[in-house]
Amino acid sequence: MRWDNLTEGTTGPAALFGADAVVTRTFDTPEFRGITFHEVRARSIVNRVPGASRMPFEWTVNPYRGCSHACVYCFARKTHSYLDLDTGLGFDSQIVVKTNAPELLRRELGSPRWSGAHIAMGTNVDCYQRAEGRYRLMPGIIEALRDHANPFSILTKGTLILRDLPLLREAAALTEVGISVSVGFTDTSLWRTVEPGTPSPAARLGAVRTLTDAGIECGVLMAPVIPFLGDRPEQLRATVRAVAESGATSVTPLVLHLRPGAREWFTAWLREHHPHLVERYERMYAGGSYAPTWYQRRITRQVHELAAEFGIGPSRRGEARRIVTPERPAEEAPAGVTQLTLL
Repeated sequence: MRWDNLTEGTTGPAALFGADAVVTRTFDTPEFRGITFHEVRARSIVNRVPGASRMPFEWTVNPYRGCSHACVYCFARKTHSYLDLDTGLGFDSQIVVKTNAPELLRRELGSPRWSGAHIAMGTNVDCYQRAEGRYRLMPGIIEALRDHANPFSILTKGTLILRDLPLLREAAALTEVGISVSVGFTDTSLWRTVEPGTPSPAARLGAVRTLTDAGIECGVLMAPVIPFLGDRPEQLRATVRAVAESGATSVTPLVLHLRPGAREWFTAWLREHHPHLVERYERMYAGGSYAPTWYQRRITRQVHELAAEFGIGPSRRGEARRIVTPERPAEEAPAGVTQLTLL
C-alpha cells in the first residue's frame, strides 16, 4: 500500500497524519484473528462534510477507517481505495486506527476558531466496531465533547456503546446528544450473510432498550431496506414492531444505495447467494447509486404507516448547550479534512 498521499510533506491535499507515523499490528486473539491494525497519529480529526452532501450536519469525527462489521453493502468501502487498500476483504480486515483522536479532538474543540457546531460520529464507519473494544477511543472523545458541552450524535450497529452509557448520560445533561442504532431488518438468516461481523438485530434492539431505560433517547435508522430480500410487507411489519417494542423514539427507513466500491462487492455477494436477483438489481439501479424514487417513497410510506400503528413518536430535541467552565487551550485546530458522509 502507499501512504505517501496522506502524510506530511506531500504536494497534494492536507496530510491526514505525519510521515513515518504508521505502526502495523496484529493480535492473535479470536475476536481479532485475520485483522490487521494500522495505528496512525492523525493531524486532524474534525472533518468537514462536502457541500453537496444531503446530511443535516457539517462536521464529523471518524476515529477509524475500515470496518470489521463487514457489511457487504457498506458505502464507505470506496474510501479504502484512497489508502491503496482493497475495498472488499481489505476494508473488512485492514483497519486504520487514529490513536490520538481523543487528545486531538480536545485540542480542536478548544480552538478559538471552533464554533461549537454539531459533530456527527458513525457516519463513515462504525466508531463502535470490534476494534473499539481494544483501543477505547470513544470514552476520551465523549469526554472531550462533554467538557466543551459540544452537541453530537452517534450512529452505530455496535452494542459496545453501552460501555459508555455513564459518559453519555453526563454529556446529555450538558448538551444535545443524539443516539441512533442501525437495524434494517430482523431476519436472522439475512443478517448472518449480509452483516456477518455485527451484533444480531435482537442484540442491537436490546441496546436501544437499555439506552432508553437509562434516559437516553435513541432512534432507529432502519437501514438498509434491501430490495427483494428485506422489503416484503411482513418483513417490514416485523422490523417496525420490534423497533417499537425496543422503546425507540423514532424509526427512519433508508433504502439500500450502492455507490462505486460497494456496488461491485455487493454484486459479487449477490451472485453467490442470490444469483436470480442479479438482473433485477441491474434494472433497479440502472440509473445510478440509488433505487428509483417511486420505490423509496413506497418503502418510506409503508414504514411510516407501521410506525404510526405501533405508536412510535418523533424524537425530541435536546436542551441547548450549557458550558460551566469552558476550556480554551492555546493550540489552534488545523483545517478539517473532507470525508464522505453516510448518504
